[in-house]
Amino acid sequence: MAPFVLPITEVLVVADCWQSEPDAEAVIHRAVAAAAEIVDAGIGEAELAVMLTDDAGIRTLNSNWRGIDKPTNVLSFPALPPTGPGGPDDAPRMLGDIAIAYETTRQEADDEQKPFDHHLSHLAVHGFLHLIGYDHETDDDAEAMETLEQEILEQLGIPDPYADRERMD
Repeated sequence: MAPFVLPITEVLVVADCWQSEPDAEAVIHRAVAAAAEIVDAGIGEAELAVMLTDDAGIRTLNSNWRGIDKPTNVLSFPALPPTGPGGPDDAPRMLGDIAIAYETTRQEADDEQKPFDHHLSHLAVHGFLHLIGYDHETDDDAEAMETLEQEILEQLGIPDPYADRERMD
């Protein structure tokens, strides 16, 4: 059995508002590593990029790619599967890109009275799972994805982000 290899994660800070969260890059690396290890989806030496943007930047992405003209917390853009023959000298496979908006993430964390790094970890995990094929389009898919998120976040020492919602139902 080949040794487990973490995906290469590049974090790009493109909005100055993220300067108030100097640990954001480390939080994202830790969350993606935990998710990759737990799902062990055979991603091998794959790459992904995480863009830390602001509400204006993510609103533009959301409008351009999804036709929804408003900001959101996280967007994921899975890469298309490679075509043609591959070989050992090829570059690592690209999983895709994740964008996370500061203001929306901050507001949600504050509204839910969660530490910012816990919410940021959750969004990074959520985005990563989308890159490797998980979604929440049906109730069954949502339940499977949320269960996996809970398991990954528990490994990181982060409480269940869905616990309050379940008590409210």
